[in-house]
Amino acid sequence: MPLGKWSPLKELEEMKRDMDRLFDDFFAGRRPRCNRQEGSVVVPGVELFDRQTELILRAELPGIAKEDIDITITREAVTLKGEFRRDETTKPEDSFIAERAYGTFSRTVQLPFEIDEDKADAILKNGLLEVVLPKREDARPKEVRIEVK
Repeated sequence: MPLGKWSPLKELEEMKRDMDRLFDDFFAGRRPRCNRQEGSVVVPGVELFDRQTELILRAELPGIAKEDIDITITREAVTLKGEFRRDETTKPEDSFIAERAYGTFSRTVQLPFEIDEDKADAILKNGLLEVVLPKREDARPKEVRIEVK
């Protein structure tokens, strides 16, 4: 095997190109491109948004049964745990394209307000988990009317 001349500038240029692509994807709102293989870190996409009296956490969990999802809630955070499993009838070596990720995941989302964890609820529908997190009474915005004199 012939040895090529090592060029540190070439390696730096490749690293710069990869970093530029990563930042372009991040600021464009896209997920970074990566090769996710079995045993790699799996992170479901989430969104958290505020309604007047509650926070809503949505997580992408395609192909997971509700029995395979573990949700832990505290006043300050929500943790989702589960596993993306490969269909037992499909072998990795038989694949032409394999872009799906498999493996266990654990995702903790810090909450911007304290919530009433005893009243939280979760629904899984069409691969989208929605967790409803009612705000504590003292965390809700208060509206005070004052009289103009």
